Parts: sequence; structure tokens; C-alpha cells
Amino acid sequence: MIGVINWDMSSELIDGWKTPNLYGLLFVSGLIMGYFLVKKMFKKEGIGEKPLDQLVLYVVVGTIIGARLGHVFFYGPYWDTIDERGYFSHPGDIIKIWEGGLASHGAAVMLLIMLFIYSKKVVHKPFLWILDIISAPIAIAAMFIRLGNLVNHEIVGDPTKVPWAFSFSRYYDETLGVYDPTPRHPTQLYEALCYLIAFGILMFMYWKKDLWNKPGVVFGTFLIFIFGSRFFIEFLKLGQTARDFNLSINTGQILSLPLVLVGMYLIWKGLTKKELV
Repeated sequence: MIGVINWDMSSELIDGWKTPNLYGLLFVSGLIMGYFLVKKMFKKEGIGEKPLDQLVLYVVVGTIIGARLGHVFFYGPYWDTIDERGYFSHPGDIIKIWEGGLASHGAAVMLLIMLFIYSKKVVHKPFLWILDIISAPIAIAAMFIRLGNLVNHEIVGDPTKVPWAFSFSRYYDETLGVYDPTPRHPTQLYEALCYLIAFGILMFMYWKKDLWNKPGVVFGTFLIFIFGSRFFIEFLKLGQTARDFNLSINTGQILSLPLVLVGMYLIWKGLTKKELV
């Protein structure tokens, strides 16, 4: 097909093995890059290695558990139907992260909880302090995760005739019960690009503009860019749950809007307060 990118990449690193896979490798790569970024920021702030190691534990646990539970409760089928395997009737499937199914909104909620505990129990600094530091590392990690979605042929976009449309040969349409190579928007790439841009802006704000002295401004910008871009890109995605098709906006957009509003409030609040001391 002229003007269509035939996407046939497999996530398998070893033929016939579901794990280890490229999706997991990209996920871990994002976390590793985030680790070294935070390490550099902690060094600037005069914080040692031990709190950093503890932060890694909080972030990894929060990200994985939150993202998985977010998928289960927001997007996953609850009970068995004719075409779906429900998580509540097969709870063992909940831990099968290697099969895909992670939701950024769930990760965001759990991360906020874990980072609040970390700020109070470990570093004894303001909650917004750690949120400002973690923003850019999370943005670049999110980019890697969306690239993982790309190699998994999941979270695909609507059918389109744009020249850069992707034909996902391994995308399985559960409604039709067939593999559907129809050219579609590569929404995973759209989000990955937005997250990369957000990462660059956040790093510029932190290192060049010293906006880490304005608590909440960096994190507020993170929320607006990440979830604002998610809101608009959702218009090009297939609905991720059955109930999405009965709404003018889908589940992902509904969950994104409050976070964008919080981001606006944090920027306003941060810019009108004195510098963090």
C-alpha cells in the first residue's frame, strides 16, 4: 500500500517466548534513564545516594502497581463476557503485566501517594519539591512506555488515510475476532513525541530557568503537557473500553481533565508565591 507504513515488529526478543520482551526492555530503559536524571538533580540539591535508592523503590512500586490497577479498574473487563476474559473472575490475570495493560492515570495517582509518603518519611521536604524533581524523569520514562505500546501493536489509532498511517499487522480486533491491518493513526508515536517535547521543556525550566525555586511550577507544567496532549490525542484513538463509545469524550479524557486543571492551579500558585527556601 502506497503511503502506508507496514508495521510488523514483534515484541519478542526470543522467538516463541513472551518474556523477556522488547516492551519490558523499553519500560526498564525509561526507568533507568529517569534514575540517572534524578541522581543528577539530587546531587545539585546536596542529597546523598541512600534517599535516591529509596526513591527508586517508591517510584517503581508506585508506577507498576498504579499503572496495572488503573488499567484493571478504568479500562479492563471486570467479568467474563463472550469476547473478553474478566479480571475479577480471573484475578490471577491482574499480575500478568507482561501481557500488556498499563494505564498512565493509575500510575499518576499511585505515584502521588507514594511520593507524598516519601517526601514526609524519607527526605523531609515539601511535597511539591519532590514532584518538581520527578517531573522530567517521568516524562522521558512515559515516552519509552509509549514506544513499548508501539512494538506491542496496542493503543492504536482510528483508521486514516494520512501518508504516515501505520498498518499494524499484529493488531487483534477483539470485536471482530480477527487481525486488522487497516491503516491507522500511530497514536503511540504521537504521544511519545509529545512526552519527548515535554521532557525538553521541563529540563529547560529546571536547569536554565531555575524554576525549581518556584514550587509546583515545573510539576504543573508537566501535568498540562502530559495530560493535555493525552486529551487531544484521544480523539484519534480507538475507544479503550466499551463505555467509551457511549460518551462524547472517552475515559482517558475524563481522567485527564482534572489533572490539567490542577496543573494550571499549581503554576498560578507557584508564580505568585515567594521562592522556596
